[in-house]
Amino acid sequence: MENRVTMALDNATTTKALQLGCGVISTVGEVFAQQFAGRKAIIVADKTTWHVAGAKVAEILARDGIATCEPYIFDEPEMHAEWKYIDRLDAVLAQTDAVAIAVGSGTINDTTKLCSAHQQRPYMVVATAASMDGYVASGASITKDSKKQTFACPAPQAVVADVDIIAGAPEAMTASGYGDLFAKVPAGADWIVADVIGNEKVDPLSWSIVQDGLHSALADPEGARRGDKHAIEQLIEGLLLGGFAMQAYPKTSRPASGAEHQVSHMLNMANFTMANGNMPSHGFQVSMGVLVSLSLYEYLLEMDIEHLDIEASVEAWPSLEEQEAHTRNTFAGSGLEDFCVGEIRAKYVSRDQLRQELTAIRDNWSTLRERLQQQLVSVAEAKRRLQMVGAPTEPEDIDISRSYLKEIIYKSQFIRRRYTIMDVAVRLNRYEEWLDRLFSERGLWPIDR
Repeated sequence: MENRVTMALDNATTTKALQLGCGVISTVGEVFAQQFAGRKAIIVADKTTWHVAGAKVAEILARDGIATCEPYIFDEPEMHAEWKYIDRLDAVLAQTDAVAIAVGSGTINDTTKLCSAHQQRPYMVVATAASMDGYVASGASITKDSKKQTFACPAPQAVVADVDIIAGAPEAMTASGYGDLFAKVPAGADWIVADVIGNEKVDPLSWSIVQDGLHSALADPEGARRGDKHAIEQLIEGLLLGGFAMQAYPKTSRPASGAEHQVSHMLNMANFTMANGNMPSHGFQVSMGVLVSLSLYEYLLEMDIEHLDIEASVEAWPSLEEQEAHTRNTFAGSGLEDFCVGEIRAKYVSRDQLRQELTAIRDNWSTLRERLQQQLVSVAEAKRRLQMVGAPTEPEDIDISRSYLKEIIYKSQFIRRRYTIMDVAVRLNRYEEWLDRLFSERGLWPIDR
């Protein structure tokens, strides 16, 4: 595991220091001094994370002689990543040249990340939960103009992840992180298929950072739920490595994200909220997407691909004009029509190209099937583990109707140009059939329930 972290740091473009383990909060002053010599620090936290770790960070900085500004503590009882907080922190950071230390998880980290970028200065983060893989990712996910959007900004220069602190996070946050880490299983399968057809070659370095040790990191969902420190350390390390892989592979988020994330993105683009008015956490959205992707892969692996009727799929393949018209009709009135048409255009292939892709899958099926079987986890096993950690596995768990979830999944294929299992299904002319099966009486989520 340590070798993977070292390799990840050596190849990261922005993050230069990581302290991970029990008790490492004691190093926060030393890390700050090494990375930001001579600079002042300003702690950014909310009321909860100040109590959990922020006050301790302030104490250690004072002990180590690090000059600090008055900490900025958001006082909202329940804070979400919204633009109003960006405006607020922007105003604070504009009045000082201090380097921010984000003490928190998704919301605090993304808010501090983007505001630091606005001031063209680096920052560091003290992680308080194993809740998502975005700590060291470039970009911040913020709700602006009632839409969740990703804004480009550099990853933190340094990370301190104290397992003693992270193990005490609420169960739901840990479950969310577990779902986000599980996403790397089907996302890896998507990359394998994309590699076989020549769409996007697997990058060995990024692959190794994410995938080596992934299955062992997911092996103890029960331990993660109860805060077992070994299970939590594996979980937070796996999540951080996902972010590091995206730094090492700066083209896209391909190493850590596939079709399962498109379900999450579509839920956000639809502004879906639960009964309490909040969006499901990213990891909870992705947990549902994981089960979708794994189900589609099970359907694929059941097919007799070696005797695939390629010409039937080619004959059924619509023209680009037909796909564009269908996309505009699917998203009519949503304001997403032009965006989705752009994504469909970007991944459209001619009939000859489709024939080549399907031929590559058929001719390499024996090896491809074996690689996928080694990479994937069964739907039943994934559902068991997600339930064990406390992540959602039923539509009702996130307050969404089965018919609406089916619509969301159907639309998810349109919103990203990345080649995934959804595109395999579309190119095989099986997508609607497989979604019907997913929600059928014998499917994962019978729609008449």
